Amino acid sequence: MLDFFFSPAYAQAAAPSQPNALIQFAPLVVLFVLFYFLLIRPQMKRSKETRQMIDKIAKGDELVLAGGLAGKVVNIGESFLTVEVAEGVNVKVQKSAVGSVLPKGTLKTL
Repeated sequence: MLDFFFSPAYAQAAAPSQPNALIQFAPLVVLFVLFYFLLIRPQMKRSKETRQMIDKIAKGDELVLAGGLAGKVVNIGESFLTVEVAEGVNVKVQKSAVGSVLPKGTLKTL
C-alpha cells in the first residue's frame, strides 16, 4: 500500500564527465574562420585595391568621384585633387572621394 504513495528510491548515475575544452571552443573557432574568409579578407582586399588606385592617379587622368561627378585631374596635392569638371570649372576634392578612374577619352563620349 505504501508503494502506491511513494516511489522506490534508485541510486543516481554518475555525473557525466566534462567535454574536452577544444570541443567546446570549436564552434567559435569555426565561426571566426568563416567571418574571416567571408567578411574580413574581401574587405581588406577591396581596401588595398582602392588605395593602390588612388596612389596611381596622375595629372590628366579622367575619373568619377563618389558623388557621380566626372572630370579630369588638373593638380595633385598630398590629400586633395583638383578636378576640372567643365572648361574653366575646377573642384578641389579629397583623394578618398575618387570612385573610379576612367580610361582616357571617356569624358568626350559622355
